[in-house]
Amino acid sequence: MKNFGLKVATIPALATCLLAGCRVGPVYNRPAATAQAPPAAYKELPSQTQDSGEWKVAQPQDAMLRGKWWEIYNEPELNDLEEKLNIDNQNIKEFFQNFMEARTLIAQARSQLYPTLSTGPSFTRSRASGNLGNTASGNITGGQQSSITSLPLTASWEPDLWGKVRNTIREAQYNAQLSAADLENERLTEQAALAETYFEIRGQDALQALDQSTVDADQKAYDIAKSGYDTGVTDQITVVEAQNTLQNAQSALTNLGVARAQFEHAIAVLIGTNPSGFSIPVKPLNATPPPVPTGLPSQLLERRPDIAGAERTMAAANAQIGVAVAAFYPDLTLSAEGGLESTAISHLFDLGSRFWSVGASASETIFDAGLRRATVNQFVATYNADVASYRQTVLTAFQQVEDSLAAERILSKQILQQQAAVDSAKKFLELETGRYDTGIDPYVDVVTAQTTLLSDQQSLASLHTQQMTASVQLIEALGGGWDVSQLPSPADVSKKMGKLEIEK
Repeated sequence: MKNFGLKVATIPALATCLLAGCRVGPVYNRPAATAQAPPAAYKELPSQTQDSGEWKVAQPQDAMLRGKWWEIYNEPELNDLEEKLNIDNQNIKEFFQNFMEARTLIAQARSQLYPTLSTGPSFTRSRASGNLGNTASGNITGGQQSSITSLPLTASWEPDLWGKVRNTIREAQYNAQLSAADLENERLTEQAALAETYFEIRGQDALQALDQSTVDADQKAYDIAKSGYDTGVTDQITVVEAQNTLQNAQSALTNLGVARAQFEHAIAVLIGTNPSGFSIPVKPLNATPPPVPTGLPSQLLERRPDIAGAERTMAAANAQIGVAVAAFYPDLTLSAEGGLESTAISHLFDLGSRFWSVGASASETIFDAGLRRATVNQFVATYNADVASYRQTVLTAFQQVEDSLAAERILSKQILQQQAAVDSAKKFLELETGRYDTGIDPYVDVVTAQTTLLSDQQSLASLHTQQMTASVQLIEALGGGWDVSQLPSPADVSKKMGKLEIEK
């Protein structure tokens, strides 16, 4: 009796499931991003307790970058380049079209919720062979001609009883959100690459200005030495040393043009312009990294599009499990066909020309040698792998922020030390020049002092460039001006699209 009562109790539930449709498979809950809770602050943040002249983060620390993050550098030329990149960068366009494609897959999946209607009008005119003879009934069929006109309408529908279609729709929606996150991540990557390349080319301009001033000074020293030799004041070795120093400086200046040209070409490609028709005016780097609002570590999960994309990948994998589980349940197909059929077109629309049929069929796999179970296990393993990938993405994000913070902090300290080295090298050259002018030391000592100063100045210029690019890398690691609220919802990505045009 207990079993009978249980069966009776399940009948209404089963009827409700058949009418309204069930959805099998696991319910998605976002897994924890890390084994431990995020720390209260980033470890590599510079100390804010004393004014040491080093780089600092923006205050308050919970401030956020918004929108056009590159404007924080106050570089009008960089702003213009970034605007062009957002419009004409071909990689961004590719990811945008991938997003459009992902949205169309939602509409394709949703179409499976509705019946399929089709028609196949036909007209057939035929003549039987004249050698068929008579039939058993005595009717003559040999050489007989006939016509059949048909106007059918066929409908079929497979109710989504177990949520297979709805899980497929959810999977397509989550994948479209993933594609949107990939688009934003690519946009951020391209924007950061442009900013880094821009500061690299400005760093090359600074090195060129430095080497040009060195060439000018060496040219002046060579002219003085040669004039002194011509008048018998100095010896020939001094002239040769001065000439060699000038030639080395000229060669180094020429070599800097290689890197600058390559950076210029890279910027042209980033903004979607042919490098052959693009150039950037020379402008030495003269900027310091602005204070960057880092926010709190817990906010990083909401600020990076790659983390949002990894999370949507998990959601899509969870929906795939539901699709696989639905294969364990029977499929029901409802079909109907009706229309008009006549041997004479003139009688096609007569009442007697009507025909119709309705039917239903169910199918259930009885034995598949474990195929469905293996399929479910496949998607469970895929989901678990996506969980690990998500957590690795989060850990990598924290690593990149800490790396960039450490670079900013250490480089700012090194720049102060290198500036002190430049100041002492200038004093060294001043003293050595005085000793040479008074005849105490040979000119080779002046050359040594000049080489020391140039090397220190070049190191300082390179450190300034590294610091600016590290600043860009920090902003990129923080997610730029993006946050997860900008990710389109499932309803947003499911909105009806207009007709897409083929690119010319």
